[in-house]
Amino acid sequence: MTAAGAGEAGDVRAALVRLRRTTGLPVAFGGLTDAQPHAAPQLRIAELTGTGTHVLRGLGIRLGNGLGGKALALARPCAVTDYSSSRHISHEYDAAVEAEGLRSVLAVPVVVRRRVRGLLYGALRTAQPLGDRTLAAAVAAARDVEQALVVREEARALVAAARDTAPAGPWPGPAAWERVREAHGALRALAARTSDAALRRELLAVCTTLTAVGDSPAVALTPRELDVLTCVALGTTNAAAGERLGLRPETVKAYLRSAMRKLGVHTRWEAVVAARRAGLLP
Repeated sequence: MTAAGAGEAGDVRAALVRLRRTTGLPVAFGGLTDAQPHAAPQLRIAELTGTGTHVLRGLGIRLGNGLGGKALALARPCAVTDYSSSRHISHEYDAAVEAEGLRSVLAVPVVVRRRVRGLLYGALRTAQPLGDRTLAAAVAAARDVEQALVVREEARALVAAARDTAPAGPWPGPAAWERVREAHGALRALAARTSDAALRRELLAVCTTLTAVGDSPAVALTPRELDVLTCVALGTTNAAAGERLGLRPETVKAYLRSAMRKLGVHTRWEAVVAARRAGLLP
């Protein structure tokens, strides 16, 4: 499994744990699709929590088959009160479901940019209706995975663009500088948003490459101070920087004041210029 794939699996695993905790459902499982864009999604169940057997692990879910296949086809949540006797789904997976002892089951698709990227399941071992609150919690868990996948996709695209932009020799001109600065700002904002430590390290490593000027910077800023200065360098207001970084505008002001004090300057623009001279910003 690739580092990105491992991280995405971790996103699914964390969402399933939250799903069980918020709903009280004893069993949750799911996985991501391996289909390419514009191809029919195919999914293999890879993450399990609360199961008593391993019979569901690795089970391939095809479009239209069973409850999960129905959710894949419709791109919306589906649920049944008694899986094995339901007339609203096909029954290709009854043996596995019965071996695990599942009765009431829900399946919620993970949809990113109108493409189904995965499924989250929650289940009871008794046949009883799954209420609106349970379904809403499952949908919220799927939204968490969707947001995490969007961040990863943006990160991969930005890292590739930044590495293509960063030249091996002298900077070719103002246009290249501007592209580097935009990429640097976007990468730091994504690093601040992601909860994946490995992905954050990769993003910040690329940021360091974009700002490297040879010697270590003479001024040390905290990551948050540097995040705020990066936004300021792109011309954002305190409110816009806060929205981008998930901070209150007052908190942005505090970080900016602290960075200005360390840099020995008195205005926002002076802080940006000083940070660039120190090799902290591209």
